Amino acid sequence: MIGKRVQFDDETWHAIDLLARDSMKDFQEIADEAFRDLLIKHGRPTDLKTALRKSSELSDATGSQRPTGPPSQNRERPKARRR
Repeated sequence: MIGKRVQFDDETWHAIDLLARDSMKDFQEIADEAFRDLLIKHGRPTDLKTALRKSSELSDATGSQRPTGPPSQNRERPKARRR
């Protein structure tokens, strides 16, 4: 897990600490919930499964398919008939 250092002003820290104590959660649980809510607010996926589902829905909505182009030049040519 990646760790980052975050700074809060004293009033904010005391409010977060009080919330953590009242809800019997540690700071990590409070931070996880806050960042998960922030991602949801901005329409960002919070886990891999959701990200894949959203990506699939977007590709279905745009009708994207495999690109179609000229046949590959590496394909085997039909053999000539012998007379």
